Amino acid sequence: MSRVAIVTGGTRGIGEAISIRLKDMGMTVAANYAGNDVKAGEFTARTGIRAYKWNVADHEACQEAVTRIAGELGPVEVLVNNAGITRDGTMLKMTYEMWKEVIDVNLGGCFNMAKAVFGGMRERGFGRIVNIGSINGQAGQYGQVNYAAAKSGIHGFTKALAQEGAKFGITVNAIAPGYIDTEMVAAVPRDVLDKIVAKIPVGRLGHAEEIARGVGFLCSDDAGFITGSTMSINGGQHMY
Repeated sequence: MSRVAIVTGGTRGIGEAISIRLKDMGMTVAANYAGNDVKAGEFTARTGIRAYKWNVADHEACQEAVTRIAGELGPVEVLVNNAGITRDGTMLKMTYEMWKEVIDVNLGGCFNMAKAVFGGMRERGFGRIVNIGSINGQAGQYGQVNYAAAKSGIHGFTKALAQEGAKFGITVNAIAPGYIDTEMVAAVPRDVLDKIVAKIPVGRLGHAEEIARGVGFLCSDDAGFITGSTMSINGGQHMY
């Protein structure tokens, strides 16, 4: 029986590449999405991966979704916390709602999902949790105190939970992507994007598939001795 994996934010961008990678590794993947039914339907039609809709910021919804997926596909042994949003603005312009929404989805979602799967992983003596952080959680970024705080929190969350899971066969790691050629980055003005690329030693944006390969490795049996680590995949832009 193949391992069951949940990928949050798993129908678009980096999440889509991760979902496909895990499927290609032989896993049964459940891809979470928050709101775009049309895109999710297109994703399922294109990949054959089932998409499930819920808000990772909703604690009860996460519990219910994991119970449903376990009933339909089998016990969840792999979790990739990829769901994330941005609500950028400087401190003077950032509202409390902009702060709270980003913290609740990006960081709160990690807690909600890990809480929903951790007990079962512990009972079965196996689990792989990979949390998607960010270069901006390591280095900070102007106009992103909410996003940088949430992503930095993910890195600390990873190290702490890894210590709880290690003796039960559960590894918990993070990946901190740099700037990747997703729809989100494509929306950045061309002149700003050119300045970003100029700071990347390898001279280009990363590809979603490059992040997915890192996730795939950390989810594999070969990575059983790696836990509490953050893998930076950023083209050398920030060496941490």
